[in-house]
Amino acid sequence: MRLPGVVIFSIASLCLAGCTSTSGVDALQIPSSETTSSVVRPPAPVASVGTADAVPVFAQEEAMEQTVAMAAPEPAERIEPPAEPIALVAPERPARAAAILAEPVQRYRFRDAKPINFGKASPRHLAVHGVDVSRWQGNVNWNKLRAQGANFAYIKATDGGDHLDPMFRKNWRNADAAGLKRGAYHFFYWCRIASEQADWFIRNVPRVEGALPPVIDVEWNGESRCKRRPSRQKVLEKMQVFMDRLERHYGQRPIIYTAPDFYRDNLRGAFPDYPFWLRAVARHPSKVYPGRKWVFWQYSGSGLSHGVKGRIDLNVFNGDERAWRNWVGGRQMVAEAE
Repeated sequence: MRLPGVVIFSIASLCLAGCTSTSGVDALQIPSSETTSSVVRPPAPVASVGTADAVPVFAQEEAMEQTVAMAAPEPAERIEPPAEPIALVAPERPARAAAILAEPVQRYRFRDAKPINFGKASPRHLAVHGVDVSRWQGNVNWNKLRAQGANFAYIKATDGGDHLDPMFRKNWRNADAAGLKRGAYHFFYWCRIASEQADWFIRNVPRVEGALPPVIDVEWNGESRCKRRPSRQKVLEKMQVFMDRLERHYGQRPIIYTAPDFYRDNLRGAFPDYPFWLRAVARHPSKVYPGRKWVFWQYSGSGLSHGVKGRIDLNVFNGDERAWRNWVGGRQMVAEAE
């Protein structure tokens, strides 16, 4: 049966009005700006040194030279895209892995402008020492630094969502040429969306064979233009977004670098399956971060070396030479174009 034209037109008008009304209601629903992925995260291997005699007291640490974040103000928040599951199966080692691991471990020969007596817990008792550098170390003589006892180097790459350390590419190439294991770190900026920061890091740090896991540097920076200090919940959410994206891209679980005050405010009990790199320049990490396992310990910000003018941060791996080789070997990855 055919309906009159006026009736058909009236029904169509009512349907159209109903659809428009529904869209208006949905548009008012504003979801959270950043969401973590539903990734199953099995425990990551962490070098083990006991945390005996741990005392739940946070020591007052020496002031650390801060990097002023150069990122722009945070843009309007938006929804993070859904994350793809992370393939956590270790990739097959490439043929060059044996050559990469064959580099001899150089023994500790650094001096310190402000030496600390750590007693029996001295980092000198650990075998594998290294450094972290940024533009502030200027032109580094990597061969001399290697001869002084630097077996690895973490190199400042990015901070925020638009700043690249001007020395990163040069340091990245030359550290590798001198035989150091190299990794890159990102200084996290609390006034920028986490996914944008992850994309900026990925854009600038190549995924290459033999690189150490990427690092997220989280701390409060009093010198930054960004004065925001998010809630603990927001801090953990933003970190998770950033780390998930890096893990998907590099195939390695990121390392978390932090300092005592930030750890106290945000990270106690958090991220138990992630490796940590801890700053503790006055007392052993077991005293400053009781109960926390760690892979790297930054034990000095006043190191001296023939390869660098001025001072340099000194770090040590939590294990002996064999543990170091096993740890590094477990994170070899198939190379891609640099």
